[in-house]
Amino acid sequence: MEKTEKVFAEGFMFKMKPNSPEWVVGQLSLKADEAIAFIQKNTDKGWVNLNVNIGKSGKPYVELDTWKPTQAAATESEPEYDKGDLPF
Repeated sequence: MEKTEKVFAEGFMFKMKPNSPEWVVGQLSLKADEAIAFIQKNTDKGWVNLNVNIGKSGKPYVELDTWKPTQAAATESEPEYDKGDLPF
């Protein structure tokens, strides 16, 4: 697998909440101007996918998810039917 450069999500900050109830993972804060510009720059088919990761420092960070399925992976998940040969 080829290693790609990380794209940090500008205007997004995630903080863990260790003293919160167990169902609270953390807090996501958006700096509106930076976040909007980042979203507009990185929108793909109406979506921007982000990952919340833990860095080597132990602190969380928000990164753009740049993964795209290969053509082979995309077609493997789709069932193949002949036209007129529906399974029902």
